Amino acid sequence: ILFSFLILLFFFPSCKKPADLGGCDFTNSLDNYQMVWGDEFDGTEIDASKWSYELGDGCQISDDLCGWGNNELEYYTDRSENSYLDNGKLVIEAKKELPLYIGQHEYTSARMVTKNKGDWKYGRVDVRAKLPTGQGLWPAIWMLPTDTVYGIWPRSGEIDIMENIGSEPNKIFGTVHYGLGLENWTYFSQDTIKASGTFVDEFHVYTVLWTEDCLQFQLDGVN
Repeated sequence: ILFSFLILLFFFPSCKKPADLGGCDFTNSLDNYQMVWGDEFDGTEIDASKWSYELGDGCQISDDLCGWGNNELEYYTDRSENSYLDNGKLVIEAKKELPLYIGQHEYTSARMVTKNKGDWKYGRVDVRAKLPTGQGLWPAIWMLPTDTVYGIWPRSGEIDIMENIGSEPNKIFGTVHYGLGLENWTYFSQDTIKASGTFVDEFHVYTVLWTEDCLQFQLDGVN
């Protein structure tokens, strides 16, 4: 399955695995990887050749997807108020709207995707990001299948490189979702808790290493 990515910067190798790779014994040397896609956000506008937007609140797709299946309150836009570049950084900003956005939405944000502009199977993905904090926030960096060749979610899988609950700023998750259907959907999740400070204080590098045999999450180069 080719996967595309939602949100931020990606560093990816070729699909050729180093000879010493086996199971989850990944190498951290970047000499074993070839960079095939990236975005440093050093321009004046978001690069439309690399990024698209998913718009709305999910209701436009189906009633079952209202709130995108997670009871989300925001309406996703492609406005510069919700996503923009600032001194070499991509900023995704959730806003409380007054008056209501298009007459009915109290919150807006942005949901950026590389679908059909950057899609890969296997490799290494590095995302450098600084997280927001606050009740109700849910920043996430996801990998979803470009084509649901095995069927709709969760049959074709989902890899969450990083998720955070805004009310728990010292804790992040890496998760894999799979299953034959909603009735037997399952997942494997790995969490990391900072002993001091939060993920809001500074930038961190969130990584997934993915081969045919294994998948591993890292934080700042540490498993």
